[in-house]
Amino acid sequence: METIGADAAPIEILLIEDSPGDVRLTREAFKDAKVHVNLHVASDGVEAMAFLGREGEHANAPRPDLILLDLNLPKKDGREVLAEIKESPTLKSIPVVILTTSESGADIQQSYQFHANCYIAKPVGLEGFLKVVKSIDDFWLSVVKLPREAR
Repeated sequence: METIGADAAPIEILLIEDSPGDVRLTREAFKDAKVHVNLHVASDGVEAMAFLGREGEHANAPRPDLILLDLNLPKKDGREVLAEIKESPTLKSIPVVILTTSESGADIQQSYQFHANCYIAKPVGLEGFLKVVKSIDDFWLSVVKLPREAR
């Protein structure tokens, strides 16, 4: 977990991403965030569900205010993770942003059928990727009112 930004009340974000390069780029993009962000990273679907279920080494994990989910993950696919999140009475209210390389119509359709809150195809270039993460910050962290667990 890395704290990013300078606002008083942190936004807890769980990034579920197996690419170290994309994790690094996401961290960099959130450094300019307008709000205080605690960025937690799970590198596969099994770890993500352990984090969300507060199991094992994640026993004291905070409930995320927002989840950024890649679909193509090892151990447990992002589609399975999304389905489990949205079927869970305790997790289903957490907004899930799909952030993936797939531009497949079937993936987009299935993600929305499993109640993803939005679907973003990752741009190939560095500048495009940073712009996409900044747009997530601009919309999800600055405009939207997120459902937050009592703290």
